[in-house]
Amino acid sequence: MFIVNPDVKSRVISAAEMAAVSNISNLTNDRIEALAGGHGMVNMAIHTVANIITEEVLKGSSLSIEFADARRLPIDDIMEKAIKTAKYSGADGANAALIVACIMYLAGSKAQVGIPAGNRKLGATARMLAHVDRSGVAAVPTSKMNNKISGFPAVMAINQAMMEGKLTTFDGRRIPMFVAGGPVYGHSALGEDFIWPEMAQNGARIGTQAMLDAMAGAAMQPRPFTAAVLGAAAILEIIHPDAEVPEESGQYGRTSSAYLVGKSAVKTAGLPEKIHLKVTGEEYDTAKVIGDVGLIIKDIGGPSVIGMMAFDEIFSAFAEMLSGFSGTPVNAPLGHVGAYAIIGMKALFDNNGDVEKVAKMIAEERVATTFNPEVAMFSINTIARKANELHNGTVTRMLINATEPARAKALHSRAEFAFDQLSSGKTLEEVVRTLDDERIACVEKHANIILSGMAGADVKIKILKIAPGARRTSNLAKKYWAFDPLVDISVTLGDKTAVMHGFVHDIIPKICKGECPDIEWAASLGGVVTDEFALSGVCIMNIVVPAAVVAAMKLYTPVDAATIAEKAAYVTAGIPGGKAAATRVAKLALQIIEE
Repeated sequence: MFIVNPDVKSRVISAAEMAAVSNISNLTNDRIEALAGGHGMVNMAIHTVANIITEEVLKGSSLSIEFADARRLPIDDIMEKAIKTAKYSGADGANAALIVACIMYLAGSKAQVGIPAGNRKLGATARMLAHVDRSGVAAVPTSKMNNKISGFPAVMAINQAMMEGKLTTFDGRRIPMFVAGGPVYGHSALGEDFIWPEMAQNGARIGTQAMLDAMAGAAMQPRPFTAAVLGAAAILEIIHPDAEVPEESGQYGRTSSAYLVGKSAVKTAGLPEKIHLKVTGEEYDTAKVIGDVGLIIKDIGGPSVIGMMAFDEIFSAFAEMLSGFSGTPVNAPLGHVGAYAIIGMKALFDNNGDVEKVAKMIAEERVATTFNPEVAMFSINTIARKANELHNGTVTRMLINATEPARAKALHSRAEFAFDQLSSGKTLEEVVRTLDDERIACVEKHANIILSGMAGADVKIKILKIAPGARRTSNLAKKYWAFDPLVDISVTLGDKTAVMHGFVHDIIPKICKGECPDIEWAASLGGVVTDEFALSGVCIMNIVVPAAVVAAMKLYTPVDAATIAEKAAYVTAGIPGGKAAATRVAKLALQIIEE
């Protein structure tokens, strides 16, 4: 039994808290210092570019691209500055161009302004300013969705249809000389009313469907947004992307063939006609977004897989969950966190740069839309802090302000709980297990609410067991459960219940092979909650803080405290790293107490 003295309690808690926040890397198993160099992901560049663009807009700079008779426009200066910052934040040239072009587009820049001289496109401008070569859609990869493919299936399918005469009913052999290749074709009924609308519709449909089919064939769940963007990009490599459209399809001078491409791709992919930004609620015409973004992708150069993962997180800012992880209920690895930089940027525009108001809006929305509000706040805070080291700006500072109260509360409540429990005679192992029990209960509670709203029926998820070593014999898999999860879970939807033992290693493969049709409905509901737990290493407060407290109380050595805490954290310690972090923090907490 530890003799409780109020002064000792405050000193211990203070020492543990100060030690825990001395280096933000100590509170996560994700390698966030590597992220600052672009190793693994380039989401730091999302945040720093959002800082640059937000500050330029709030001080009155123009983001418009124009067909001016000039070598350089004001927007070029902004983009060049943003690209330089993206590169400093870890992105290579092509990835920097992609990130900047997409964020500029969502910030309000047009994707294209086209006349023969002075023609400017957002993607091409970004590529040239980044000093990278043009690639082609066939070489543009998807993001990693377990597997990954490229835009080649869309390019192949469109070109095959083209060679077979299925892309358009017009045969180029029948187009007269001096009509072909000139304004009589390009600025009249032949091109604008017949050929390009037909090719736009057919090409986007063929390209998008090819991407959906290819993803399925690569054992990837088909992603409608990705398929539509790459399908649109592939046909925009072929047709005139600036062409006017028939009057019934859009206003002259305001609607290009890219819009018709987007419209066909959206229909083929089954995307909603309108999409909405989280927090602000701003509505976008999905066909316009797909056509414009396809145009950007066509011109952008050759981004890498991690560049396309950042691309996914930029568009995760939409409430319809088009892509990515960071706008979804699941708290993804820290390398994926990016959506709220875009959301914050747009909200600051809408609220005249009112940082306090936007911070409150961001915090309230994220807490209401995630399976674990504490972890969500922690994740945004951690990445914003690291990005702020690279470029101190309005968006990252606002995100820190939005999430710091929740992070401080989470740290303090754990430190106080650990001190009180240890003082009453509980063991460190009991303290840590209780915190992980609470982590499970928290996720179950919020998942039930969120999934019930999505399903339109009462959903109840209950974790029955989480343990390592489901099927492997290696020491690593037997120690860290996320490498070989043994999960038993119960899922209820309305009046149906599925109790699934061996959910990850046994039931899911059977469902994917069509062997368990009676419980197939439960796989997605159980899977999304299991994902949340499997990614628990993003936030390891349950290991680090109790270890620091017990070391500061001088009940255990720092090494012993860290060893016991990691072993007891049966959920949080899903991957290695907790023991090393807890050892560092516990040593520092003890040093603070002693000095």
